[in-house]
Amino acid sequence: MSTWSAPLAEGPVRGTVAVPGSKSITNRALLLAALAADGATRTVAGAARSRDTALMADGLAVLGAHTAVTPGRDGTLDVAVTAPAHLRGGRVDCGLAGTVMRFLPPAAALADGPVEFDGDPHARTRPMGGVLEGLRALGVTVEPADADRLPFTVLGRGAVEGGPVSVDASASSQFVSGLLLSGARYRRGLAVTHRGPGAVPSLPHVEMTVTMLRAAGVTVTSQVEADAAVPSHWAVSAGPITPAAHHVVEPDLSGAAVYLAAALVTGGEVTVAGWPESTPGLPDLQPLGAVRGVLEAFGGTVTVDGAGLTVRGDGRLSGVDVDLAEIGELTPTVTALAVIAARDGARSRLRGVAHIRGHETDRLAALATEAAALGARVAETDDGLVVEPSSTLAPTRPWGAYADHRMATAGALVGLVVPGVQVDDVTATTKTLPDFATDWPALVHGVGIPA
Repeated sequence: MSTWSAPLAEGPVRGTVAVPGSKSITNRALLLAALAADGATRTVAGAARSRDTALMADGLAVLGAHTAVTPGRDGTLDVAVTAPAHLRGGRVDCGLAGTVMRFLPPAAALADGPVEFDGDPHARTRPMGGVLEGLRALGVTVEPADADRLPFTVLGRGAVEGGPVSVDASASSQFVSGLLLSGARYRRGLAVTHRGPGAVPSLPHVEMTVTMLRAAGVTVTSQVEADAAVPSHWAVSAGPITPAAHHVVEPDLSGAAVYLAAALVTGGEVTVAGWPESTPGLPDLQPLGAVRGVLEAFGGTVTVDGAGLTVRGDGRLSGVDVDLAEIGELTPTVTALAVIAARDGARSRLRGVAHIRGHETDRLAALATEAAALGARVAETDDGLVVEPSSTLAPTRPWGAYADHRMATAGALVGLVVPGVQVDDVTATTKTLPDFATDWPALVHGVGIPA
């Protein structure tokens, strides 16, 4: 594995980029297509060309779906999924994909045999308790009986009774989404109540699940408990899942954020092509409002029009105090921006992201460690980071990616303005941005990349 030299911006970064489809939307759409149980073939177009997509498609094939992958537009994939009448047992490789390891076990409970789950070495450290305890409470056998991490086996018996279940989803919103996505196939449907010590993190991803279920003909309700400000109870009615025959995946907002941030850092202008304009009366699938708020807090201008999603900057970054609970995936990008802002004396605080310690790596510890290696002053808190002013930044060693796509792109972002930054494993970006290692330098140097 050789290090990758992050390109230094010699002026404002300007350009239009095409970002792969959202992996979160892609893998939800693929699973819903496979759960239709009607023998029909549905196409998910514009799917992310990433390992996570391949792992989900392969996992669904293990369960009995027929999947066919063909090249799509702008480097994306079109995935045709034929829904099986019955799910079967087998062995699923989760890799490092949270959506695979948390979305497929509730579906595997419907299989007519055991389904084994395992993944990459680090995947075995990622929390799974919320999903597995929920399945056990519904009468599904999971072995070993005390398993709360990979590897484990779900003993499918062809059907699940369903009904009410309470889970602690404090560690991941995917625990709720994973159960809801298969809940309509359970005999009594499913009612999920979060009973953790705090709110479910990344709630927009649960709303994405709810919106996509409703679009597939499933009745879903959500409730706000008397002592809570956000939903903590969701119910899915039993019934058929009937997604559209053709689903077009919108660009990945989390992946787009690093490109948009380049405009802020360098005083440039970057547009993500193909971003859908909001439809009155219909919720956005991705939390654009929250992301817009963070980019504007740093000093950027954000617009959405027929050209796409555009961010403009003036090269001066303000310090921020932001709660990222709804958009924890952006923490590495936001931290990189805060570290750059700190060079001009700005102090920043990032809050609400204790749960990202259980992502591809402990992102809070990793970000603090890598920033410190640049000379930045970054301290971990219980639920985030504090970035103090630091006048000079200079790399003392390669920026560590930790096999984490977001960590790798954060290093590239810092490298726009800090000479000599190298990323120790840029291939980690292929999880969601398969062409990042070539597209990023092309954007920075004004060569232009496909859009």
